[in-house]
Amino acid sequence: MMFKGIYNKITGQCGEDIAADLLKKKGCKIVQRNFKCKTGEIDIIAKDKENLIFVEVKTRRSDKFGTPAEAVTYNKKQNIVKTAKMYLLKNPTDLNIRFDIIEVYGCFDGESFNLEGTNHFEQVFWEV
Repeated sequence: MMFKGIYNKITGQCGEDIAADLLKKKGCKIVQRNFKCKTGEIDIIAKDKENLIFVEVKTRRSDKFGTPAEAVTYNKKQNIVKTAKMYLLKNPTDLNIRFDIIEVYGCFDGESFNLEGTNHFEQVFWEV
């Protein structure tokens, strides 16, 4: 049981790596990962030709208790928007702003991450 926290952390990190790779395959450049400030954290900040994209990554074994995207609550969305505003104060841009969620299904089994699938939802929320 003491390894559960470590496995969850590794699972989350693997999910973020997979999400970053997915964005790159779609032609995005990763600007920053795990941007943190007093209002919260943004997993991935990426950009394409037209958009600066703030991405929340949720990794789960299954949707038995709801989809990963459903775990992005109203309060979590508020924190993401506040954190994005803090980022933009220090890094102004002329690009459009977009908020995405990437779901990653799979788990770390102690040796490797077993990927079962991904879903990428673009522009899932705006100012909340």
